Amino acid sequence: MSGWGTAFRQSEAVVDLDAVAHNVSHLKRKAGTSLFCAVVKADAYGHGAVPVARTVAAAGADYVGVALVEEAEELRRAGVDIPVLLLSEPPPGSEARVVALDVEPTVYTRAAIAAMAEAAVAARTVVGLHLKVNTGMNRVGSSPREAPKLAAQIAESAGVRVAGMCTHFAVADEPGNDTTAHQADLFRAVLDEVQTHGIDTGIRHAANTAAVLVAPRTLGFDMVRCGIGVYGIAPVPALRAMASLRPALTLRSELVHVAHLAGGEGISYGHRYVLERDTWIGTVPLGYADGVRRGLTGRMHVLVRGRRRPIAGTITMDQLLVDLGQKEHARGEEVVLIGRQGAEEVTVEDWADALGTIGYEITCGISSRVPRRYVGRDGREGEGDA
Repeated sequence: MSGWGTAFRQSEAVVDLDAVAHNVSHLKRKAGTSLFCAVVKADAYGHGAVPVARTVAAAGADYVGVALVEEAEELRRAGVDIPVLLLSEPPPGSEARVVALDVEPTVYTRAAIAAMAEAAVAARTVVGLHLKVNTGMNRVGSSPREAPKLAAQIAESAGVRVAGMCTHFAVADEPGNDTTAHQADLFRAVLDEVQTHGIDTGIRHAANTAAVLVAPRTLGFDMVRCGIGVYGIAPVPALRAMASLRPALTLRSELVHVAHLAGGEGISYGHRYVLERDTWIGTVPLGYADGVRRGLTGRMHVLVRGRRRPIAGTITMDQLLVDLGQKEHARGEEVVLIGRQGAEEVTVEDWADALGTIGYEITCGISSRVPRRYVGRDGREGEGDA
């Protein structure tokens, strides 16, 4: 595996930027005429914010979405000039930096609107704000009753304007649950009331990946915000069949040690895995510090020589062991933990099912210890930025 990742690390996460571009194009088609915001927060869900942002911009995204001011700053520092939507209200004290970065922040309190206006006036510019309405997610956002008053505050304040209004669906990944339709109707009612006061609502946006896949024409409004689908992962198992997405991430390593152990031997901490007969055991230099969660112990397979092989015993911080069966294997053989090898595939969703969680947590959990390598997009290949 010489040349993979770094000069020394024997493991890597390979990100297929062509798959990212495919997913953006597919989701844009599903969303019809709506603008498209590709969410690249949390380091693009573990895929690498800068290379992904460049890719989605080239693929036709109108915005990218981030959660933190620092995430916006990373993109701007790398020369990413696509419009950036800050999905969270700016923390007190960060307003001047938000203005300098030329991003459009989300707001939902009077204090945040006033602070952004003051910072914008000081910089002699006008900043577009996106007013968030809580229609049932009950996490953040103004109440439907308060939203028109806040929209008026923005419209009447120097230095700021209403660039958009938004909400967030709580159960869009449950087809048939009428909560999403109720939220959409409530959001429309708020928009109508704001408009009756002569205030332009700007870009109206609500739909996430799940809503785009389930009902894009009725829930898309003026823009959709897609996160997990950009990376080729369905929001929940029920939507996998309709997704038509391409997974962008492969996690792979190699066998760094191979031993032939006798039947009856225990494997790894606690000897919870005991060999029934003489078996070849391989060591892989990835563990829970890299994002291969300890909870996958006894629940997951890896791919070696195109076949599924069980993880043998407790996953440790830096290594895991694989039961290779009765055939001899050699150091340096490829091991795929997420991705395809031959006709077999292990998916992010497989890990999520084994852990009782969602795909988002899996890719976000692959730590920075694992080098990212980018392939695709005009045949380029390299580490770090694509």
